[in-house]
Amino acid sequence: MKRRRRIEDLAVQRIERLFELAEAEARDEREQRSKRYIELARAIGMRYRARIPKPLKMRLCKRCYALLIPGRNARVRLRGDYMTTTCLRCGQQMRRPYKASRAPSSRRGGKEK
Repeated sequence: MKRRRRIEDLAVQRIERLFELAEAEARDEREQRSKRYIELARAIGMRYRARIPKPLKMRLCKRCYALLIPGRNARVRLRGDYMTTTCLRCGQQMRRPYKASRAPSSRRGGKEK
């Protein structure tokens, strides 16, 4: 089990590094290379059954797997309790909550007397 955990940690490190490279390439307007780095990161995650960290996964389009950079290939809008990110390549919209969750209601947990 220890070996499995070590392999998974190494896979996550590689995924994070590939995301860094993909972002650098996307900012330099090398979209094909950026997309290739994302493909490699996803392949590593699937091969070693390692999850892509949530902050990185939130920066991917769910449909075309493009690295989303607000203002360049993504539009971000705040609506009520959630944030809507629109991929400008394929039009996919992703909604994520952005407000802090509220404390549980005293009526739900149980009555204290």
